[in-house]
Amino acid sequence: MTSIIEVEPGVYSILVDGTSYEVRISRDEIALNGYRVPRKQKRSSATAGAHGKVTIVAPMPGKVVRVLVSPGQEVTAGQGIVVVEAMKMQNELKSPRAGRVTSLNAKENDSINAGAVLAVIE
Repeated sequence: MTSIIEVEPGVYSILVDGTSYEVRISRDEIALNGYRVPRKQKRSSATAGAHGKVTIVAPMPGKVVRVLVSPGQEVTAGQGIVVVEAMKMQNELKSPRAGRVTSLNAKENDSINAGAVLAVIE
């Protein structure tokens, strides 16, 4: 069983199978039980219309459970690219804008580190 409660703005208490996690989300980083990961992607409408390369990076260490695209594939803004499992939770990483997948470094069952580049969209 999983439950998520926002205890204050930007701070969440997550309960997964009886284990509690504290997640703090700020403009610059995400912290999970004190482990800090810099945010490398902007999540704004400005990014969705940007030109050039956009990298999809792992927000924390985990395991790739599904790859939803292939190299050369055209994608839309908000389309799922990779599903990563971390702390028994699956997170779908999405494309912030429309484009073409020019690089795909993620393979199913890969163990990944925080900040690892999983895909590049141009």
